[in-house]
Amino acid sequence: MLHYTATVEDLLRSRFALSPAFELCGLLRRLDGRNAPLPGGWAARLAPGFARLRRETALDAVLALQTSSSGANFVAPPPRGLTQTWADDLAAIRATPLSVARAEIDRLGRRATVRDPQVRAVLDSDEVVDLVGDALDRAWNELMAPDWSQLRAICERDVVHRVGVIGERGWREAIEGLDRGLAWSGLSLQVPLHSESAVVDLSGEGLLMVPSVLVWPGVAAFYDEPWPKALVYRARGTSALWERASPGPDAQATLAALLGRSRARLLAELGTPASTSQLARSLGMAPGAVGDHLAVLRASGLLARARSGRAVLYRRTTLGDALVEGATEGI
Repeated sequence: MLHYTATVEDLLRSRFALSPAFELCGLLRRLDGRNAPLPGGWAARLAPGFARLRRETALDAVLALQTSSSGANFVAPPPRGLTQTWADDLAAIRATPLSVARAEIDRLGRRATVRDPQVRAVLDSDEVVDLVGDALDRAWNELMAPDWSQLRAICERDVVHRVGVIGERGWREAIEGLDRGLAWSGLSLQVPLHSESAVVDLSGEGLLMVPSVLVWPGVAAFYDEPWPKALVYRARGTSALWERASPGPDAQATLAALLGRSRARLLAELGTPASTSQLARSLGMAPGAVGDHLAVLRASGLLARARSGRAVLYRRTTLGDALVEGATEGI
């Protein structure tokens, strides 16, 4: 069991961030069979490209720097905020001093000996940072980038939900709600990690909370440099993404017969508040079309909207919830 000890100052300094690099590493671990597999359709789509990149790039060296639950810090630099992009992460990876990369490689080498001579040659090379950066960049562009807008939208919407919980019920419930195993005991946050046992003082720095679609299992905890004290947790909406990616009955068929397919998808998606642009990215629809459909659903009393900072967020009304729940029960 890991324990984060906190003060009121830590709650004031706690914040959210996104990590494209962490998501990419999670995707690579799943494709390599280190964690639970991707849904069948998603895995089948990416498998050929993954195999080709292993032949054409130093991706096997990247995989050698991954364990089932973590990896070398320089391949997943710490996130700084909600506007983090892959370009930001790649720049940080490429700026890694060779001495730092060597130390990370040596640390991981003591845990798992690399036997492949080609992989060992990459890890021993003075150009290891460039080779790893090039492999990660190609993996991002060919494996992750086509789905990133949708995945990012899920994570952004999760943050909107968590901020709402903080406003309505406070930090304790918001943080415990990140994962069912998290629990406060006095001023200590208990994190159920079977492989780790430590007491970590947040030291007034606060806790960085990072939503993820690909974290597995449960949560991932960081407390050693260069990362700040952080929890990476499973974003709300991930299960629905898996259901859309996997073959099976269409849970929106009943709604589609009543509202039309696009409006049914939007209504089903809006159990969690979202903006027009987030919905467009998440569902792969044109923003103008999303806006038109939202206007119809709102005029029908199925959606409400409210401003949050510069964004206008839509969410289902009680009538909209009842319609979705009734359709789901009928399938």
